[in-house]
Amino acid sequence: MNRKTSSNAMASKAARALNSNGSSKIQKSLAASVLSQRSTSKQTGVAMEDVASRVLQSNKYSNETKSFAASVLSQSNVKR
Repeated sequence: MNRKTSSNAMASKAARALNSNGSSKIQKSLAASVLSQRSTSKQTGVAMEDVASRVLQSNKYSNETKSFAASVLSQSNVKR
């Protein structure tokens, strides 16, 4: 089981992104994953790992979206 959780600051940013009309679908998806990982019983799924990895490798996403992606990946299953 993963023992990492989202920080208060990252969770706050994620909540703002989810409530913003200006956030993209992918940003909201990553933000939701960040918020769901406030508890240690949650960890990143394979599909979200793939999405987050692609976001980090692309030049078209904002720094905030990439920070959500990095947070999500940092909480992925180490065995995968």
